[in-house]
Order: sequence, then C-alpha cells, then structure tokens
Amino acid sequence: MTVLPTEEETGLSSSQTMVDGGSGCPVLAGEDLSFSDISGNRDDDLDDLMQRILRRNCASVCKLASSRASDLRTVVGKIVSEVAADLEARMLMAAWDKGRANDPPSKGRANDPLSAWAAEILEWTGSQSLLSTTGSRYSNDSASRPLAADYVTPFFESFMLFVAHHVKAHFSEQAATGLLKPEDCRLILPVVNKDMEAERTDSYSSDYVNPADFVSVECGMFPLSCSVERQATPAPHLIVADVEIVGHPDDFNKAELRLATKTKALFFNQHNRRFAWGLTAFSCTIHAYVFGTDGIWASTAMDVSSAKGRRAFISLLVDWSLCSVDRLGFDPSIRYVVDGSVGGPYLEIDVHEMDESTGKVELHMYYSQQCVGAADRLTGRRARYFAASTSRKSMNTPAFLIKDMWTASGSGSAGDTRESSFLNVLHAEFDKSSEFSGSFSRLVSAGPVYISRGNTLVADSTAMAFSRLPSTTQGATKGSGDIKGSSSSNAQRSSNSYVRQHRRTVTKWPGYMISAADNPSQVIIAVADAMAALSAAYAKCKLLHGNISDQAILLQKMVGGIKGVLADFDYASYAGDDADAVPELMLFQSIRSLEDPKSIRTLLDDCESLLYLVCWLGTFGINQAQRAAYAARHAAGLEPYLPIMAWNQGAATDIANAKRTHMDTSRSFTRDILNRMHDNDGPLRHLAEDIHRALFLHPDCYGADTIPNPISDQALREVNMPEALCEALQTGCTRDPLVLRNDNDNVVAILVNLFDVLARHRDVALATLGAAAANTAGGAEEGAGA
Repeated sequence: MTVLPTEEETGLSSSQTMVDGGSGCPVLAGEDLSFSDISGNRDDDLDDLMQRILRRNCASVCKLASSRASDLRTVVGKIVSEVAADLEARMLMAAWDKGRANDPPSKGRANDPLSAWAAEILEWTGSQSLLSTTGSRYSNDSASRPLAADYVTPFFESFMLFVAHHVKAHFSEQAATGLLKPEDCRLILPVVNKDMEAERTDSYSSDYVNPADFVSVECGMFPLSCSVERQATPAPHLIVADVEIVGHPDDFNKAELRLATKTKALFFNQHNRRFAWGLTAFSCTIHAYVFGTDGIWASTAMDVSSAKGRRAFISLLVDWSLCSVDRLGFDPSIRYVVDGSVGGPYLEIDVHEMDESTGKVELHMYYSQQCVGAADRLTGRRARYFAASTSRKSMNTPAFLIKDMWTASGSGSAGDTRESSFLNVLHAEFDKSSEFSGSFSRLVSAGPVYISRGNTLVADSTAMAFSRLPSTTQGATKGSGDIKGSSSSNAQRSSNSYVRQHRRTVTKWPGYMISAADNPSQVIIAVADAMAALSAAYAKCKLLHGNISDQAILLQKMVGGIKGVLADFDYASYAGDDADAVPELMLFQSIRSLEDPKSIRTLLDDCESLLYLVCWLGTFGINQAQRAAYAARHAAGLEPYLPIMAWNQGAATDIANAKRTHMDTSRSFTRDILNRMHDNDGPLRHLAEDIHRALFLHPDCYGADTIPNPISDQALREVNMPEALCEALQTGCTRDPLVLRNDNDNVVAILVNLFDVLARHRDVALATLGAAAANTAGGAEEGAGA
C-alpha cells in the first residue's frame, strides 16, 4: 500500500486541507517500482528521445505559466517590475561597495538579506555594466568563462530567495486585491539537499579545483507563512521542478538528459501531474523546459548577466508563485487532502459523467489512499490507477478502480471509448457464465476529465494544456503510443504532435495489480485465470487483448482463494482487424507487432506477451520488496547487465531482434533468460520454460530467428533440430518461423498445448498454496495445544 507523507513532512496540521492553488499539491508517492526504472534507461535512449521531440528556443515556454486573466497579468507585471527594479538598485549598490574596498557598506545594507542576496547575484553574473558605471576597480570575469556547477548553485538559490522575499512582502504589505489571495499563492524556494556529481577530470579554471560538473537542486513550493530561506527536503508533492546546474559546455546535453530522468521520476511520484517544468543553468544562462505527453519544449536563453535576462527569470518565478496549479502542471481535478480523522492524507478525485438525457455534465467524487499503478513513462498516455471509494470512511476497502490517462484522440485510436465498448461486449456474453463471471473488469463510467475555466467546465486535452506552445518538430504518428522506445521510431512520423484527450475510466474494484502477489504460486494462478478468460473471449467474441502486461492481469484475493482478472482493454481489437494502435510499453509486445505495428494480430501475440511478462517477473521479482532488493544490488554494482534488459531499450527493431535471438532455441533461452532469473529454480522458471517450448519449439515452426543460409548436416545434428526444420535449412531458403507459426494448423496445435501447460501449472500452484495453508493451520494448532 502507498506510504503517505506524515504531518511533519507536509508541514500541515491534521485539520488543514490543501486545495488547488494552495501551497500543497494533490500527490501521493508511488507504490511500486516500475519495470522501466528497474532495468534503467540508457543515455542514448533518452538522447534519442530528446533529439526527436525536443524543440529549442521557444519564446512562448515561460508564457505558459502566466495567468489567462488580463487583470491578473497586470498585477503580476507590477510585482515583477518592483522586484526587477529593486534587484538592479541593490546590485548597483553592491557594485559600488565592491569598488570602494576601504569604505565598507553601511550597517543597514550589511545586515539586509536582500542586499546580501543582490551582492551574491552580482558575484555570479559579473555584470560589468554595473561595475563600470560605479567606476569600480573590482573586476569579475564570470560572464566570459565557464563556472563550476557547485560555484553557481548558492548564487542561483539566492536569486530564488530574493524573488520569494518580494512575493511574501507583497501580501504582507498590501491588502488582498480580490484577484490574488494568499491561500492561492505560494513561495518558490530552493531545497537544501543537493545531488552533486563530478564526472570530468579537467577543471575549468585554475581558481577552482575538482569542481562538481553537475548539481541537481529542486524548486519546492511552500505557504506564504514559511520563512524565506533554503528549505529542508519537502514531501514529494511539494516539488515544482528539478534544476540541473552544469559546469562545462560540453556536458550541457548530459544535463538535459539528467533533467529528463529526474522529471520522469517526478511523474512517477506525483500522480496528479499533467505536465512538468524543469530548469537548466550553465554559467549565467538559464533555460526553462516543459515536458508534455508528446513533446518537450525549451525556452530561449535567460542570460542573467543582463538586466533583460534577470527580469525574464524573475517573471517566471513570480508566475510560478502566483499562477493556478494547472499552470504549474498539476491537475486541479485531483486534490490532496490532509485529514487525521480518516487515518491520514488522501486524494479527492473528480469524475464527470455526461447525462445523455439533459446534456449536462454531472460530478461524482471519489476518494483514494492508494495509487496501485503509477505513471512510469516520461511521455505517452501516462496511465495511473487508483483504488477508490465513494466514501472517505471506506477508503481502506476500495470498491472502484480509477484509471487516469492521456489517450490519443480520433476514432481509430486507443482509449477508454474502445475499452468501454469491448467491456460491454464481454459482460453481455459472460455475465451469466458460472466459469468466467467476474473474470473481466466491470465498467462503471468513462469520459473526459473536465477542468474549470471560470464558470465553465472544459474537457482537458493537450491542445488546451499546450495551446501557447508550438508543435514539436517531430511527433508520433496517431495511435503509435509512447514516443520513447515506441514503434513510431521505425514507422511513419508526422510533422506535428497529435492531440491527446485526458480521460478517466472507473470500473468496479477487480483486484490489485499483480505486484500485490505474495508468492509465485499466486502469480501463476492469476495469469492462468486471465489467459483462460482471454481464450474464452476469443472463442465467443473473436476478441484479442493486444496489451498483456503487469497492468492487464489483476489479482483478486478472496476468502475462497485467489482469482485472476483480465483488465486494460485500451488496445484490444477483433481478430482479423488491422492493429490501429500500438501499446506504449514495448517490453511485453510480441516480435511481429514490434517489427510491423500494422500487422494483423493473433491470439499467439497475446500468448507471446505473457511469456515476456513471466520472464520479467521471474528475473526482477514479483513484488516491490523483491524489485527494490534487485535495484539496490544493481545500483551498488553487484548485479551485471542482463540480456533481458534489451527488451526495454532502444528502437522497436532492436527489441525485436533481441527477442528473436533469446527465443530462437532452448539453448539461447536457457543461457540468456532462464539462468539469469531471480526465481532461478522456482515455479516461474518452469512456467516460462514450458510456455517457451509451446510457442517457439513446435516442430513445424521451430525457433524465432530467420535462417537465410544453408546449415551443414553436422551443425544440424549438434543443435538437434526437428527433421522438418533440417530439410528447410539444408535448402538454404529464407525461413521465418514466426510466419510459419501463424499457419492455421500450427496455431491450433500450439494453443491447445499452451493452455494445457497453463492449466497444469495452475493446478500445481493451487496444491502448493493448499499445502502451505495446511502447514500454517497445523502449526497454529500445535501452538494452541502447547
């Protein structure tokens, strides 16, 4: 279950409530480690992403934070002018003081924090124009040479503190205007803890020895009552943006990659993020970044060595302090509430439904203390899952599962509209079935997320969120899914990003994600049940799932035992239809769907995805504890690079080639996959071995790799391949076993064998759980007797 921030972490008492626009943001920490986080993302993958969807020098980036209301923008503009004028005046006095070394500054200026911060900003920016104006003998060449990151960091923070002091003073000196209220604003302050890293061996100046090449700091938001000073690490929901400060121009791209990595973690931990901000700083140059679902935008340079650049950065910080939370990238339809009377913080989630008879939008409120599936992607639909209830008192026993996602728009794209229709078909067919009733998630409602614009509710979309920004230079093809690592990197690309709709789907509570399993036996029962349900859906409705993954198979723990539930039908289709949408996560996709996203899917593709899921769970662990243990060993250098990681890195063709190599023979599969499993000699290894044998070692379509050249008799005897395959290989003809596998006779034979394998393993798992329960009961009786 999700661990929520304590009152000490939030800085709020149990009676306080954080509403949108306040100092807090409605976010919970993620429950689980994501698969992509476990395997890591190579820098060249992120570099490819940045090259494809990052648009630089966008003058409108910083305007995204400004208010929509002209009268409010006028108020903000006055504050910005006041801050800028005061900073220039105090920097001028600081330059004068530096030029008169024998005449120290007045006692008032020496004890004034604003003057001290201004002097530090002068030291950082090296404003020669101010120094020359005062006739100062002091010289600072910081504007003409690279500055070490750890040298720049305290000055960067002083700039933030200077602006925050003025924002706080504005509300303490003036009565509320009605346009700005203290509870709707915040202080943007630097966080004390810093992530410093030195990677280069050369120093940039003889003045600095062994400087830190990178320093990561964070911008946090705090109530106006907070002291204007560097803050201790706040609760995760209080982080506004990551800042990457870099010390050498050659490392600037790496700083952007670090920023992308930290921002991905921000999406994972803040479950109400619509988009995210970020900053980079090199010497005196600052860039702001906006991370959207299908694009990343970088602002024009803010050169704080000039008055114009300083004013631009001041304007951004003031806008962040006074704007509505949706301008900060948060979702105002999900609110974080602290209430000790219900056992701690929780999320208040708006779900809107359209009344078909009246045409009006009705609001339904849900409450959640558990995020059972966090967004683990930097781009794409960023699906999140919440265990929810319609009552605060029953949050510990959720009755609903809410899926929040950004889905591609258009009639042919994946989304909750498709999922709704498929779920309705399944329930019509199986509600009266004694065997499969309850095997599919049950739809309650589905529709757009609405955000208030004055007195009007507006459907949220990327078009609305990023209307002030230009299209990315290269976006994804409609329906192609996630940019990073998606098949769009090898398929068509359009010149503009497509529009995504922000939507929410509510289903009856079907169970927890498969990561809630206590042991491998529970996992096996869940996947066997889910695949049996899929087989029935295919037999009765000709329905294919298209996205078998850890989020598609749910675990329902009942009094009578364990049951698997099939969910997440965003990418489902009918047999024979072209695949018009490709899942974002390629980790579990079949080889054929990776190589040709438009290929006609078969039930074998879903079965192949199951094999990859079982292998991944067996390698990295079935639950959070096991995955965290692996991640810790990997971070400490105790775990080698595993071949299976190639399933989650690079372009679609790279992943497909890796899977062909690993799946080709029993020897390659054992060497590269089975022998590297965490569950080295356990039930998941044996299940994976049997599924692989059924899918890839069938005599008439043996293997996974294409064989373009003839192979000698000696070689064939060494690998012990079936006779039919030997004849084909000896002729030298090109042969793709995955094409042969789709022959109707082969499909039937493989599926019959495969589902028999799943049934047998399920029986063994049930027996194992029964024996464990009997042993536990026996031990309890012995203890009672004693």
